[in-house]
Amino acid sequence: MRMRKKKHLHERLSHCSSLIIDDIFKYSGDIKSIFPDDLPLHLEIGCGKGKFICETAKKNKDINFIAVEKNLNVLVLAAEKIKNEGLSNVRFIAGDVNLLRDYETKTKCDIIYINFCDPWHKNSYRKRRLTHENHLKLWEKLLKQNGEIHFKTDNKKLFEFSLNSFSDYDMKLKNITFDLHNSDFSGNIMTEYEQLFSSQGEPIYRCEAIMRN
Repeated sequence: MRMRKKKHLHERLSHCSSLIIDDIFKYSGDIKSIFPDDLPLHLEIGCGKGKFICETAKKNKDINFIAVEKNLNVLVLAAEKIKNEGLSNVRFIAGDVNLLRDYETKTKCDIIYINFCDPWHKNSYRKRRLTHENHLKLWEKLLKQNGEIHFKTDNKKLFEFSLNSFSDYDMKLKNITFDLHNSDFSGNIMTEYEQLFSSQGEPIYRCEAIMRN
């Protein structure tokens, strides 16, 4: 379902402008220079309304976070959450993640979070999946050596596809679970989608993949 345009969207985005990167290429060569301090950097692909990034940033103030979101109607909600919490360790990139294909940086991310991305059900669309080799090449460019992808989904077929894709890309897999909320994994922070799916009794699939570049 498409979200309706938020009232006063551009005015609200303007109030959060200090948190939103309007041109990532201003920071070509050094993605970590977005922040004034040299802390580990984590990247979330598709932050939605920002529950996950906000709670994760609150619990990890010694880490900087960048969240990418192309839908301005949800990005504004995420940015307002961060502003209201007074968090200084989060920034947002407004746009499609593919804009990062032409972005080069010597400094790298430690972790990339991919939470409940579009499964692109039709097999003919599989190259659009964020865990397809086409995107793994992009994540490899952004991750430091032995950097990690943390992946969650409610879609079993996408999860199985992703496990195979990670393995074929020579990534090391760990913390694999086919039912996250009934596993012994600790420290999980839920997204809005995750709360919805789990409340309906749907299993949540999760894994971590290490980029051995």
